Amino acid sequence: MDLANAPEPQRVLIVMPNWVGDVVMATPTLRALRAALPGVHLTAACKAYAAPIIEQTPWLDAIETTTGKGVLATAKRLRAGVHDVALLLTNSFRSALTVRLAKIKRRIGYVRDGRGWLLTDKLLPPREAGRYLPTPAIDYYLELLKPLGAHTTDRTMQLFTRPEDDERAQHIIDQVSGGARPVVMLNPGAATKGGAKNWPAERYAALADHLIESRGAVVLLNGSPAERPLLDAVQALTSHRLVKLLDHDSDLHLLKAIARRCDLVITNDTGARHVAVAVGAPTISLFGPTDPAWTQLDAPNETIIRSADAPDYPMTGIETQAVVTAAGQLLDSRRAKVVDA
Repeated sequence: MDLANAPEPQRVLIVMPNWVGDVVMATPTLRALRAALPGVHLTAACKAYAAPIIEQTPWLDAIETTTGKGVLATAKRLRAGVHDVALLLTNSFRSALTVRLAKIKRRIGYVRDGRGWLLTDKLLPPREAGRYLPTPAIDYYLELLKPLGAHTTDRTMQLFTRPEDDERAQHIIDQVSGGARPVVMLNPGAATKGGAKNWPAERYAALADHLIESRGAVVLLNGSPAERPLLDAVQALTSHRLVKLLDHDSDLHLLKAIARRCDLVITNDTGARHVAVAVGAPTISLFGPTDPAWTQLDAPNETIIRSADAPDYPMTGIETQAVVTAAGQLLDSRRAKVVDA
C-alpha cells in the first residue's frame, strides 16, 4: 500500500486497550483523533466490561464490544463495519491478526509481539539495550496518531457520565452521608499482579477509622464483585461502618459519577485511580511493585506515594501515617478551595 498517497480515511476503527485504566488513558487520543478527522466515522472496539468507561464520549460514532469468542468470529463482526483504517492501541499479535482478517487495509500499530508483518504503518516502541523504556501510556497512544497527521500536546483525560448515573450517585451520597462531609472513597483492591499492588487491608482499615474519627468523614469502599471478600476484610478490621458501593449495585457507570462527587479518593495502582483523576477528584495513589513512569498522568489533583523497599510484600513500605498526612493535606486544600469559591 502506498502510504504516502493513502486516501483520507472514511471509517476508522480504534482497537482499545484491555484494562480499564488504560482505556481511561486513551481518552486524549480519542479526543485528538476526532479533532483531526471531524467528518470521519470513528468506532471504538472495546472489551464489554470496559465499555462503560467510554460510553457517552462525544468523540465516537459507535462502540463495538468484543468478547473472547475467537479471532475469526471477531474479525467477521468487524468486517461488517467496512473500516478502512485500524488504529491499534493494543500491543498483541491477536489484535493485529484480527484486523488483518477483517480486511482493514491500513493497520497502524507498534511493532510488538512478533506482529510487524501484519501492520502497514509500523511504529517502534522506545527501547534501550533490548528493553522497553518506561513510556507514559498517554504519550504511547498519542504517538500512534502521527501516521494520520494528527497531533496534540493535550494529555488531559476526560470521562463522561449519563444523567441517570449522576442522579443515582447523588442519591446514594445523600442517603449515606446525610449531608456530612468529607466523602472519601477507598479502593483497596487491584486487578493485576495477584494482590501485590494491594496496600494491606489493616492499613486501609486504620486509615478509614482515622478519617471518620478525626474528620467526620463518610468512607465509601469501592471494588469489583470479585473483590467483595477484600472489602469485607477491611470492614471487619474497622471500628466504624463503611459504605460498600457493591451494596448499591455499583458498576463502572456509577463509579465515574460517584468519584466525581468525592472529596478524596485513595486507591492502589488500578483502574479506579485513572477514573478518579479523570473526573477531577483529589486522589492519593499508592504504588509498590509498579513504576509510576508507565502511567504518568501529570495530574495536579493527584498525590503519588511510593512504597519503600520491602521485598516480601512491596506495599508494606507505605506507612499508614504517610497516607494520613497526605489525606489531611488534600482535604484541607479542598476545604480551602470550597471556602474561596
